[in-house]
Amino acid sequence: MTVRIATAAESMECEMATVATGIASSTLMERAGQAAAEAIVSRFPLGQWTQVTVATGPGNNGGDGWIVAGFLAARGYRVRVAEAVSARSPDAIGARDRALAACTDSPESIVIEATIGSSPLIVDALLGTGSTGTPQGKISATIESINSAHAAGASVVALDVPSGVNATNGSADGAIRADLTLAFGTLKRGHLTAREFCGEVVALDIGLTESPAMAALPTLIDIAWAQSHIPVIPWTAHKGTRKRLAVIGGGGGMAGAALLAGRGALRSGIGLLHLIVSRENIGPLHAGVPQALVSAWPEVASETARVAGSSDVIAIGPGLGRSDATRELVERVMLAFKGPVVLDADALNVFENDAASLATLLKNRRAILTPHPAELGRLLGTSVDDVLSRRFDIGMELARSVGAVVLLKGTPTVVFAPGGERYVIASGTAALATGGSGDILTGVCATLLGQMGDAGEAAACSAFVHGRAAELCNGVRGITLDDVLEAMPAAWNEDVPGLPAGVLAMLDARK
Repeated sequence: MTVRIATAAESMECEMATVATGIASSTLMERAGQAAAEAIVSRFPLGQWTQVTVATGPGNNGGDGWIVAGFLAARGYRVRVAEAVSARSPDAIGARDRALAACTDSPESIVIEATIGSSPLIVDALLGTGSTGTPQGKISATIESINSAHAAGASVVALDVPSGVNATNGSADGAIRADLTLAFGTLKRGHLTAREFCGEVVALDIGLTESPAMAALPTLIDIAWAQSHIPVIPWTAHKGTRKRLAVIGGGGGMAGAALLAGRGALRSGIGLLHLIVSRENIGPLHAGVPQALVSAWPEVASETARVAGSSDVIAIGPGLGRSDATRELVERVMLAFKGPVVLDADALNVFENDAASLATLLKNRRAILTPHPAELGRLLGTSVDDVLSRRFDIGMELARSVGAVVLLKGTPTVVFAPGGERYVIASGTAALATGGSGDILTGVCATLLGQMGDAGEAAACSAFVHGRAAELCNGVRGITLDDVLEAMPAAWNEDVPGLPAGVLAMLDARK
């Protein structure tokens, strides 16, 4: 099942669309609470975790907590409920009443207390997706108590989002730090931008209707989605069917950028690699990538046409250098070559505040642009802060204006297609936060762009595998891009894991 990424308002819209089909909001709450409780029982079995404290707030998130409390009590757990604020919403009041009524024959199974106490397991049901701003009053005091217990060794499970984390923008002033977050129906943007507060994130299926509101949301790319879209290389393949790639980059002092792009392509299954670099870098590239053809940048139109004619796909930009000569080279290559292209780094920077010229060069071809936030800001004439604050939406402006796929690198990476499709990639670690990481991604993107028909899907798969390779390195310190490249075969060929019933997706911020 496809997992979608939502803002708080979009999540509410999806729930309301489900309610409009005749499913009561209290039924959705029951589904969410029961799914969460089952996940907790699975992760924290009764034999090892007999006592649990559920911290509840006044709204529907508190109602979810009451349902969890009732379910766990019925399973034999000793349940304490710390009511920071009494239930106030009608659904939350109903959930509280039902949980307590179910315990009339065993009044000790749920104990209501004013404080968190010393339980080894704490469930956070204080604030939900609609909460904004820094927590205040009794809620804030309870969060501080939970974080203190967490620091002392207690395990913390958050329902939907950790209290204090803004579900839309990920701001987390005064927020709970959870080990496990159980998201209901959709993942929230805040889960992906405040990963360190969420711990492991598990999206639970609560039966939301596949409405137009749901279909308009970005798609989370996971291993199953990526592997279902990456084409299989047949036994009968040869270097021609695996496609021919030319990487144009590697200016003075920047041979490594072209080298890493080439190695990324080779690790992704390209058939024939041609590195076209400044003349001074020909020797180092011959030595560093012996599998590749290496030659100097074309200096006249006839040489440019020859390079273009021998390529199925071209990647331009890694280490190219930012100058008028770079712009002239990019324009000359793209005028001579009408096939698919990947533009990265300085091939984008030379079009600062001039996306219209770029659109003319990209017309009627499959293309992927791979900017980081500063490069996208230059193309759109806006600030890095603006790009980051609108990371899930802003790339669509450029994708539609130039008619190309935009892969906005970051945490998370978001891919925008001119047709309106958005893909979110949450794989990866800080091991990729180093110079040269984007060059490897350029090589991966160019390979899949040459081998796949859909540029958006090629970009999404590339970003996922690139991030997954970093995850498989199992760490950050001591890891270099050589390790990421070495891990790529495992990332491409990893078995698709099965998910437990009712689970849509699992993300782990600890990787």
